[in-house]
Amino acid sequence: MITIPEMLARNARLYPSDPALIELRPGKNYRREVTWKEFDDEANRVANALLDLGIKRNDKVIHWMMNSIDWLVVYFGILRTGAWIVPLNFRFTSDDLKYCADVSEATLIILGEEFIERVDAAKSKIPNVEKYIVNISNAPGYMSNLRDLINRRSCVQPGVNFNGGDSCSLYFTSGTTGVPKPILLTHDNLKCAAITEYAHHHQTKQDNFILIPPLYHTGSKMHWFGSLIVGGRATLLNEVNPENVIKAVHSERGTIVWLLVPWAHDVLMAIENGEIQLSDYDLSCWRLMHIGAQPVPPALVKRWKKYFPSMQYDTNYGLSESTGPGCVHLGIENERKVGAIGVPGFNWEIKIVDDKGNNLPCGQIGELLVKGDGVMKEYYKNPEKTAETIRKGWLYTGDMATMDEEGFIYLVDRKKDVIITGGENIYPVEVEDALHNYDKIYDVAVIGIPDERLGEIALAVVDPKPGIQITEEEILEFCKQNLARHKVPRKVIFDKIPRNPTGKIEKPKLRAKYKQ
Repeated sequence: MITIPEMLARNARLYPSDPALIELRPGKNYRREVTWKEFDDEANRVANALLDLGIKRNDKVIHWMMNSIDWLVVYFGILRTGAWIVPLNFRFTSDDLKYCADVSEATLIILGEEFIERVDAAKSKIPNVEKYIVNISNAPGYMSNLRDLINRRSCVQPGVNFNGGDSCSLYFTSGTTGVPKPILLTHDNLKCAAITEYAHHHQTKQDNFILIPPLYHTGSKMHWFGSLIVGGRATLLNEVNPENVIKAVHSERGTIVWLLVPWAHDVLMAIENGEIQLSDYDLSCWRLMHIGAQPVPPALVKRWKKYFPSMQYDTNYGLSESTGPGCVHLGIENERKVGAIGVPGFNWEIKIVDDKGNNLPCGQIGELLVKGDGVMKEYYKNPEKTAETIRKGWLYTGDMATMDEEGFIYLVDRKKDVIITGGENIYPVEVEDALHNYDKIYDVAVIGIPDERLGEIALAVVDPKPGIQITEEEILEFCKQNLARHKVPRKVIFDKIPRNPTGKIEKPKLRAKYKQ
């Protein structure tokens, strides 16, 4: 049985001098490259340093760094000790750190310099954490320097054995729905993500995955695992903007890019307003763009294909509880079905059920359930929530969906986001998709707000395109022409749409802001 850490070791044996990771920081004119052997050696040094510090199997190590080659080196190093890695969202506060440290009972934190102040503020409140390692030379007195520690260690792989069913990763959800939930994953879960991705997108050693989203999340890192299987390199791009994305593909010969909806929007707007001239770049290498993490407006994909007609496209659906994306995907061969999230992923099963768990026929809306080797082990220390979410191997996603006669699944909305107005269900994603077709709108979110007569009504929060004037009346008129009467928002407000680092709309923030 080969695990994710063993995939890295195999690549180091097979392709020792080939590039594995490239890191770009365009604003600093910075480029760093490491080979598979250098990557593997550094991960072993991290593992040996941690073992020398007393870390052992099933200990918990918090990993709090910004995207970088070092992030991945530390990630694989922790996994090789048999300890659990606890990656933290870079937006977490010192209070979030305390919560995660308490739940995980972590004994060691590895952090980047950006998080020193937040760790300082929490240090006295997390007595279970005994050691701190920071990736900077002038570290505070109570912290060790990462580079000093690993430079003195052997690059020989430590002889720690673990099985596929062993726990290895504790991911805390991004917190858009309240307190972050701790999701426990196993080595088999990670391997499932790698196999699924490889089956969907057919990576080869010649591919170069432009890796942009946060690595602490179970999203694009798990997509890159499909390249890890075959020794395909990755380019980590920091300082994300449309020009940097296009330049990275051009200069590094990128072949695969996984984008969030806002980034794809921004690239298209930069092309349409002339900030980017596609004729200035050679993008012939770019074979696949895929999107996940949130509903994808079909209008966005149609615009994309206008400028990149021969590029492959895929939509990916997943949850942290399913070890990230891939349990459902559109498939690069199914572009005619844009608007659907797709069909069951490789080695995955799905069904749509009513509130009593009964299977629903095509065309009816119910909760989407998925089943496969990527289903998490549990919500850590929460057996009640685990039993509620995983039943007979089926993961209850909390997403409402419907299936057509061909077996394609359409995401309707989050179960908790459904707006019930005067006894009628309104699914915000449907309204948002319609509004994304209005060419004056840059971004939009639809939420329910309290109403004395109807219980709640739909509010559309609209962010117009820069420099564009737009009125509530014209938006409502557009909705009346494109939506059933009861789905037309009762009110429109103009504001920025808050999204978390993985691109999801932070609807609890909008509800709190506009509940009055």
